[in-house]
Amino acid sequence: MKRKGAVLLATGALAVVLAVWRMAGDTMQVERIHSRKDELLYWIATLISNTLGTSTGDYLAHDNGGLGAGYITSTIIISAALVMLLASHYLTPISATLIFWAAYVLTRPFGANAGNALSKTREQGGLGIGTYGASAVLLGLLVICLIYQVFTHRQQTQVLPRSDSQPAR
Repeated sequence: MKRKGAVLLATGALAVVLAVWRMAGDTMQVERIHSRKDELLYWIATLISNTLGTSTGDYLAHDNGGLGAGYITSTIIISAALVMLLASHYLTPISATLIFWAAYVLTRPFGANAGNALSKTREQGGLGIGTYGASAVLLGLLVICLIYQVFTHRQQTQVLPRSDSQPAR
């Protein structure tokens, strides 16, 4: 019950901060923060989001006070939730800001539980490849994602012709 209470408390706190941010008349778009008030609300929401993410991951994975799904199953559950958020971003009119904050919360337990699923022993509910093995797997995934981003970004970048009236940058 303790872990469930932490999840509920952090969820409520995040909802309050986001509601205050919205009632203040701001867009809550993290890429367009223009005032100190926006920045303060952003950092408060970030701190609460990290706490919520940690408590969610613990609640899903652990037996004592949680669902006890284990590291591997909880990583699969969180991955499915992230895929659903991605799909909802492209296929529904749900606010991109709401989807961002939901995904932002889920990245914390995803990383922690996936890392534990790789590094913990089989007796502890993991795959047992150890810290170095898990680090190597995650580094490999990071390199693959970076290479993908570099090549897809280059394909999407469009160079516009410069007119004589535009100054050189």
